[in-house]
Amino acid sequence: MTPIQTRPRPAVGQTAQRSRTITDGDIVLFTEISGDHNPLHYDLQAAKASRFGEIVVQGGVTSAILNAVVAEDLPGPGTVFLNVNWNFKAPVRPGDVITGHVEVTEVRDDKPITRLRTWVVRDDGTVVLEGTAVCYTMDLCDKDK
Repeated sequence: MTPIQTRPRPAVGQTAQRSRTITDGDIVLFTEISGDHNPLHYDLQAAKASRFGEIVVQGGVTSAILNAVVAEDLPGPGTVFLNVNWNFKAPVRPGDVITGHVEVTEVRDDKPITRLRTWVVRDDGTVVLEGTAVCYTMDLCDKDK
Protein backbone atom coordinates (compact mmCIF):
# COMPACT_ATOMS: atom_id res chain seq x y z
CA MET A 1 0.00 0.00 0.00
CA THR A 2 1.18 3.50 -0.77
CA PRO A 3 0.35 6.66 1.14
CA ILE A 4 -2.41 8.80 -0.38
CA GLN A 5 -0.48 11.93 0.43
CA THR A 6 2.46 13.05 2.43
CA ARG A 7 1.59 16.08 4.46
CA PRO A 8 3.83 18.06 6.73
CA ARG A 9 3.54 17.57 10.45
CA PRO A 10 1.51 20.22 12.23
CA ALA A 11 3.55 23.04 13.73
CA VAL A 12 3.17 24.56 17.18
CA GLY A 13 1.00 27.68 16.86
CA GLN A 14 -0.82 26.44 13.76
CA THR A 15 -4.61 26.96 13.91
CA ALA A 16 -7.76 25.88 12.11
CA GLN A 17 -11.47 26.56 12.49
CA ARG A 18 -14.79 25.51 11.05
CA SER A 19 -18.33 26.88 11.48
CA ARG A 20 -21.86 25.56 11.16
CA THR A 21 -25.42 26.53 12.02
CA ILE A 22 -27.09 24.32 14.63
CA THR A 23 -30.61 23.12 13.78
CA ASP A 24 -33.49 21.32 15.48
CA GLY A 25 -32.56 18.41 13.23
CA ASP A 26 -29.18 18.15 14.96
CA ILE A 27 -30.99 17.44 18.23
CA VAL A 28 -33.08 14.73 16.57
CA LEU A 29 -30.09 13.09 14.89
CA PHE A 30 -28.00 13.14 18.05
CA THR A 31 -30.89 11.61 19.99
CA GLU A 32 -31.07 8.78 17.44
CA ILE A 33 -27.35 8.12 17.87
CA SER A 34 -27.09 8.57 21.64
CA GLY A 35 -30.53 7.88 23.09
CA ASP A 36 -30.33 11.22 24.97
CA HIS A 37 -33.99 12.23 25.45
CA ASN A 38 -33.34 14.87 28.12
CA PRO A 39 -36.39 17.20 28.26
CA LEU A 40 -34.06 20.22 28.06
CA HIS A 41 -33.58 19.30 24.40
CA TYR A 42 -37.26 18.77 23.51
CA ASP A 43 -39.72 20.08 26.07
CA LEU A 44 -40.05 23.86 25.82
CA GLN A 45 -41.90 24.06 29.18
CA ALA A 46 -39.15 22.14 30.97
CA ALA A 47 -36.44 24.12 29.21
CA LYS A 48 -38.10 27.46 30.07
CA ALA A 49 -38.27 26.42 33.73
CA SER A 50 -34.54 25.58 33.72
CA ARG A 51 -31.64 27.97 34.18
CA PHE A 52 -31.22 27.92 30.36
CA GLY A 53 -34.68 29.39 29.74
CA GLU A 54 -35.07 27.71 26.35
CA ILE A 55 -34.25 24.58 24.37
CA VAL A 56 -30.53 23.68 24.33
CA VAL A 57 -28.68 21.18 22.16
CA GLN A 58 -26.80 18.22 23.56
CA GLY A 59 -23.16 18.78 24.47
CA GLY A 60 -22.22 16.13 21.93
CA VAL A 61 -23.64 18.32 19.17
CA THR A 62 -21.56 21.25 20.39
CA SER A 63 -18.33 19.26 20.63
CA ALA A 64 -18.88 17.52 17.27
CA ILE A 65 -17.64 20.60 15.42
CA LEU A 66 -14.21 19.86 16.92
CA ASN A 67 -14.33 16.33 15.50
CA ALA A 68 -14.77 17.90 12.07
CA VAL A 69 -11.94 20.43 12.49
CA VAL A 70 -9.51 17.76 13.70
CA ALA A 71 -10.46 15.12 11.10
CA GLU A 72 -10.76 17.46 8.13
CA ASP A 73 -8.40 20.38 8.77
CA LEU A 74 -5.80 20.11 11.54
CA PRO A 75 -4.11 17.73 12.00
CA GLY A 76 -6.37 16.39 9.18
CA PRO A 77 -7.53 13.10 7.61
CA GLY A 78 -6.53 10.01 9.56
CA THR A 79 -6.66 11.81 12.91
CA VAL A 80 -8.47 10.41 15.94
CA PHE A 81 -8.80 11.70 19.48
CA LEU A 82 -6.79 9.90 22.15
CA ASN A 83 -7.92 12.16 24.98
CA VAL A 84 -10.16 15.19 25.39
CA ASN A 85 -10.69 17.46 28.37
CA TRP A 86 -13.57 19.81 27.67
CA ASN A 87 -15.45 22.25 29.88
CA PHE A 88 -18.89 23.30 28.69
CA LYS A 89 -19.22 26.99 29.56
CA ALA A 90 -22.54 28.11 28.00
CA PRO A 91 -25.49 26.60 26.14
CA VAL A 92 -25.95 26.31 22.40
CA ARG A 93 -29.44 26.62 20.95
CA PRO A 94 -30.98 25.78 17.59
CA GLY A 95 -30.22 28.65 15.22
CA ASP A 96 -26.83 29.45 16.77
CA VAL A 97 -23.81 29.48 14.52
CA ILE A 98 -20.87 27.84 16.28
CA THR A 99 -17.22 27.89 15.30
CA GLY A 100 -14.82 25.22 16.49
CA HIS A 101 -11.18 26.27 16.88
CA VAL A 102 -8.00 24.27 17.40
CA GLU A 103 -4.46 25.46 18.05
CA VAL A 104 -1.44 23.16 18.06
CA THR A 105 0.38 23.43 21.38
CA GLU A 106 2.71 20.43 21.13
CA VAL A 107 3.92 18.03 18.42
CA ARG A 108 5.80 14.88 19.36
CA ASP A 109 8.89 14.03 17.34
CA ASP A 110 8.77 10.29 18.04
CA LYS A 111 5.09 9.64 17.16
CA PRO A 112 2.36 11.34 15.12
CA ILE A 113 0.77 12.73 18.28
CA THR A 114 -0.40 16.32 18.56
CA ARG A 115 -1.70 18.24 21.59
CA LEU A 116 -4.30 20.91 20.88
CA ARG A 117 -5.98 23.78 22.64
CA THR A 118 -9.67 23.55 21.65
CA TRP A 119 -12.60 25.94 21.96
CA VAL A 120 -16.04 26.56 20.46
CA VAL A 121 -17.56 30.03 20.14
CA ARG A 122 -21.19 31.03 19.48
CA ASP A 123 -21.89 33.71 16.87
CA ASP A 124 -22.47 36.24 19.68
CA GLY A 125 -18.84 35.78 20.80
CA THR A 126 -19.59 33.57 23.81
CA VAL A 127 -17.13 30.73 24.42
CA VAL A 128 -19.36 27.69 24.91
CA LEU A 129 -16.68 25.00 25.24
CA GLU A 130 -12.96 25.09 25.96
CA GLY A 131 -10.27 22.60 26.79
CA THR A 132 -7.58 20.41 25.32
CA ALA A 133 -7.23 17.35 23.13
CA VAL A 134 -4.52 14.85 22.28
CA CYS A 135 -4.71 13.38 18.78
CA TYR A 136 -3.03 10.59 16.84
CA THR A 137 -2.74 10.90 13.06
CA MET A 138 -2.27 7.68 11.14
CA ASP A 139 -1.00 7.38 7.58
CA LEU A 140 -3.83 6.71 5.18
CA CYS A 141 -3.07 4.24 2.45
CA ASP A 142 -4.57 3.87 -1.00
CA LYS A 143 -6.12 0.39 -0.92
CA ASP A 144 -6.41 0.29 -4.73
CA LYS A 145 -2.64 0.29 -5.31
